[in-house]
Amino acid sequence: MRLNCGYRLDLLVAATVVVEVKSVEVLAPIHAAQLLTYLRLGGWKIGLLINFNVPVLKQGIWRRVLDLAE
Repeated sequence: MRLNCGYRLDLLVAATVVVEVKSVEVLAPIHAAQLLTYLRLGGWKIGLLINFNVPVLKQGIWRRVLDLAE
């Protein structure tokens, strides 16, 4: 899907899961908002926000399941 508004998601897995990748000290609310924007614009339900700048990767994964009625 091509959008002319500058939004560009990092990865879409199996046309179902949006993956937004970061490497920051701390995930900020703007990062979560970015993921939610992609989910809403694309009509997808599941998203992962992954921060690679953590000692254990498990600590850097944030999962969001969007209720499409939101």
